[in-house]
Amino acid sequence: MKHRAYPKYKSSGINWIGDIPEGWTIDRIKASVKSCNNGIWGDEPAGDSNDTICVRVADFNRDNLSIDISDPTLRNISEREKSNRTLRKGDLLVEKSGGGENQPVGCVVLYSHDTPAVCSNFIAKMSLKDGMNPAFWKYLHAAAYSIRLTVGSINQTSGIQNLDQDRYFNEKVPFPSLEEQQKIANFLDRETAKIDELIQRQEKLIELVNEERMAIISNAVTKGLNSSIQFKNSGIEWIGLIPEHWQVGGLTKFIGPIVDYRGRTPIKTDDGMFLVTARNIKNGQINYLASKEYVDASSAESLLARGRPEIGDVLFTMEAPLGEVALIDRVDIALAQRIVKFRGLKNTISNKFLLYWLMSNFCQARLTTLATGSTALGIKASKLSQIEFIVPPYDEQLKIVEFLDKKIEKTDALASKSKKSIQLLKEHRVSLISAAVTGKIDVRGLV
Repeated sequence: MKHRAYPKYKSSGINWIGDIPEGWTIDRIKASVKSCNNGIWGDEPAGDSNDTICVRVADFNRDNLSIDISDPTLRNISEREKSNRTLRKGDLLVEKSGGGENQPVGCVVLYSHDTPAVCSNFIAKMSLKDGMNPAFWKYLHAAAYSIRLTVGSINQTSGIQNLDQDRYFNEKVPFPSLEEQQKIANFLDRETAKIDELIQRQEKLIELVNEERMAIISNAVTKGLNSSIQFKNSGIEWIGLIPEHWQVGGLTKFIGPIVDYRGRTPIKTDDGMFLVTARNIKNGQINYLASKEYVDASSAESLLARGRPEIGDVLFTMEAPLGEVALIDRVDIALAQRIVKFRGLKNTISNKFLLYWLMSNFCQARLTTLATGSTALGIKASKLSQIEFIVPPYDEQLKIVEFLDKKIEKTDALASKSKKSIQLLKEHRVSLISAAVTGKIDVRGLV
């Protein structure tokens, strides 16, 4: 949909804003702010009237620019401490400490709840002056954040980014009239809701594709490719029938030595040998972009003393997350804690078939029964022998692998297409917000 522009413009004198509608003004962000108060963390909840919801940065919904308090954190904060820190509907919350390489500090969200709360000490509460529409300013700060306007106001301290509020509040932005602010906010509420609905549809499609992917894998590694053959009871309740000529046994009966890298803490460096961590192992592959960590030569040698990576070795994560697998595709890497490696017995077990078995719903469910831990599930290498393994003849394994490779390629292509659609929709949302709050779209006549 092509949106119309305002009839007349003037220069804003600011590069990222460009020309603005003739009736708009330019001023510092602080001209919109009545007060800005730092948050407070308080004490452990005591079960009395001072227990208060404390909004954390983790509660920020960065896509919808809102706060999620469906699972609130309670802190004990006295009435005196809450006096000028209590959040009210319409307050804006700015992240003043945190951030990261791809997500700088300075995100601003709107508190739209009637429930009284405070914010944590990593957040500041902004109350706006009269004549300022909170929803509009939520979007304006989002536009500033999307073009990295906050980056010039970041102080870097010990790896944690801190926002210099004074510098940020002195940045110049457009000021439409209150009536136009309201209309722009209404327009963006409506249009971003449509975009978000489309994103949710694509996310649901990815979820369904992933479920189909797991079902295809699980069926192939337990039933094979020929449904007309004779079947027998596997003796495993959650697997049921398997082809009559397949074997059943403990996993460690069919694999070589397990190399456990647990307990080795490497010296991290800015460059050197790439360190594959549990975060890099996802969906049957090593994702070298998910985490980029490196170790120096001596640390790498220490890590690899237990066993050097070989092409085709199976990597298995023991915790955080548990049960992710991948095949090694390069040898110039070091392996971190929480990862073990092994390979199938030669000419008996295909490593790729073994990978698919470990990915199957049956094996993943079995891992949960063996795992321990309250916050992050994990298992010890010694428990791998308790994982059942359903083993076809070697030549049949290769045929199943060939079949699954083709099927997974198709499902992954569908998921990739949806992910690309989501990325494009998010980019469109950012562009639309920026265009509206800088006056490139005249929404005054829109209903």
